Amino acid sequence: MRTSTPASQEKLLSVGQLAARSGVAVTALHFYETKGLIQSTRNGGNQRRYPRAMLRRVAVVKMAQRLGIPLAEIATALAALPIDHTPSAEDWQRLSAGWREDLNRRIDEMIRLRDQLDGCIGCGCMSLKECPLRNRQDHLAESGPGPHLP
Repeated sequence: MRTSTPASQEKLLSVGQLAARSGVAVTALHFYETKGLIQSTRNGGNQRRYPRAMLRRVAVVKMAQRLGIPLAEIATALAALPIDHTPSAEDWQRLSAGWREDLNRRIDEMIRLRDQLDGCIGCGCMSLKECPLRNRQDHLAESGPGPHLP
């Protein structure tokens, strides 16, 4: 004989189910929870249970991490959303808009580094004194060799 589960319990996922559906390790989910990125409740057996909305939040966290956004910034951005709210496409656009400028800055820096690397490979010097990759913005080099700060 099968017993029915209350509707509110059917919407909850165990940590194993959330891990399997999100592709994120259970330990990572526990870590995300300690950082306030996701939230669970406890059942009568003291086991974690996650609302289905956490699936989308985990997806947002993983995508933001792929962009190189630090977890602290992700947590700040997610804090603007109600915890029981499944992030929507509009939420993602609002969150990602705040990260776009930083991402563009990092892309520009990587392009400059790539272009400098091409020049460095061409000369082959790798000089600590003159190479813009090895000794970027080193104004103390103009004072000669050795330490210059007390």
